[in-house]
This record gives sequence, structure tokens and C-alpha cells, in this order.
Amino acid sequence: MLKLFGYAVSCVSVICLGIVSWSGAAAKPVMLALLIIGMATSVVGMAMRFWAYFREKQQEGVQILISK
Repeated sequence: MLKLFGYAVSCVSVICLGIVSWSGAAAKPVMLALLIIGMATSVVGMAMRFWAYFREKQQEGVQILISK
């Protein structure tokens, strides 16, 4: 669960940094596109790492998310 929280914090960090950078990149379409692509790939990469971790633990028989 701590790993999931860490990935969530990283996603929030990427979004915050993107917001701060937005005004500087807005005047140049290429820079804005690169900012959006960079933010998106960062969040997708973190999601993929968590999914790989989740599947690995599932194969080991470890229950990560507790549901009732």
C-alpha cells in the first residue's frame, strides 16, 4: 500500500510541476505539446510500474488491496 501511495504522490508532483510550467510553455505550441506529453508519459509510466508490482505480488499470492 505504501508503494501505491508513493506513486500517487509522484503523480501529484508531476501535475503540480506541470501547472507551474504551463504559463512559460503556453506561448510556444511545441513547448506546450512537449510539456503535456512529458506529464502524460510520466503518469502512465508510474501506473505501469504499479501495475507490474501489483501483478508480481498477485503471482506471489499476496493480497495488496483489502476489500470487504
